[in-house]
Amino acid sequence: MRDLFRRFDRGVWSLTLTQLIASAGFSLALPFLSLYLARERGLSMSVVGTIMLLAAFAGALGQFWGGDLSDRFGRKSVLLGAILFRIFVFTGLAFLIFRKGTIWSIVLMYMAVRLSGGLAMPAVSALVADLTVGKRVEGYGLLRVGANVGWALGPALGGYLASRFPYAFLFLFGAIATSLALLLVLFGVHEPKTRAMAAAARGTFTAFKDPDFLRFLGASIPVFLVAGQLVSTLSVFTVAKVGLSEAQFGSLLTLNGLLVVVFQYPLARAVQGWPRRAGLALGALLYSLGYLSFGWIRSFPLMLLAMTVVTAGEMLFTPVAQAVAADLAPEGHRGRYLGALGLVESFGWSGGAFLGGVLLDWAPNPQVLWGAITSLGFLAAFLFGTLPQGLHRALQKEAPRALHEEDSRPRT
Repeated sequence: MRDLFRRFDRGVWSLTLTQLIASAGFSLALPFLSLYLARERGLSMSVVGTIMLLAAFAGALGQFWGGDLSDRFGRKSVLLGAILFRIFVFTGLAFLIFRKGTIWSIVLMYMAVRLSGGLAMPAVSALVADLTVGKRVEGYGLLRVGANVGWALGPALGGYLASRFPYAFLFLFGAIATSLALLLVLFGVHEPKTRAMAAAARGTFTAFKDPDFLRFLGASIPVFLVAGQLVSTLSVFTVAKVGLSEAQFGSLLTLNGLLVVVFQYPLARAVQGWPRRAGLALGALLYSLGYLSFGWIRSFPLMLLAMTVVTAGEMLFTPVAQAVAADLAPEGHRGRYLGALGLVESFGWSGGAFLGGVLLDWAPNPQVLWGAITSLGFLAAFLFGTLPQGLHRALQKEAPRALHEEDSRPRT
């Protein structure tokens, strides 16, 4: 453990703990907002679902905006601003719910919460990339462990508090937890200086003008569409079609989280020296093989095994994809590249949920359903293996590409 702690900069550990606390604060309160809107305010689940979808889009756009801002004004400044904003909106939600404010004011405040999370994530990802040159896959693996521990603790604590306090207090507790994260960032995270800050004030759409990065995103989108089945298609399929209980489906999600907490960092460290395209392709294959097996298996123990395969794909693909985005980014534009990846991932998850819902209604049998969905993952694995050779070389190393000479000149 001593060697592990010494392996990373103190800022990486502070960011991991910040992710844990922020995720716990978010998942402590926000999952119960749907219950509040449906039970206390009488909204239909269709309306609640629409609200959640709009809020997800707000978070996705926040990632793109947050990436640009973190390159312009610095990662730590943007992260502190996003956390302060979240504290404000959590407190506002608590007040509105306590005073039974209008539905639209509550919805707008919830969208602001999701926006704040989107703003923060590229800054966090870029800071980890800045602080872990040479071991970025490990750094992102460690960050995911913190986030998953928080997601595991939050709902359990929220359920306990919801049984003893009014809903408004959950959001007040979320604000308190987020305040702790603010202190961690303020005193525990330093931002390394880069040599390209003069160029960082321009180029909002730099990432989407990079042909190598666009090829990488194009190959990644099918994986995000497959990943989006986790909490939408899979829940309806296993409970309504196969006959699992809600508790058994919950156990599948619990297994997913536990596996990430226990094995994400060791796996990330093991694949640190792999060629990037190998980690991406194998992750896409395991994602697809795990979900494909749901078309044939019906016993709960075998579904647990299938979820293990899915989670292995997730643990391989996600940190490697983040490391690739950081590797491909010119110095001074890393936040924009990571924000663009987050934007595409968010839209991919939303599109995957929509695709899975349509196929659930129209696919004649489970084999066709999961075969159609997972064909996208197999396509992604093929695409990662056939990317241009120049991009292959970029994915072999972990070092930011230099800006072109014209990009590195300060502009007046």
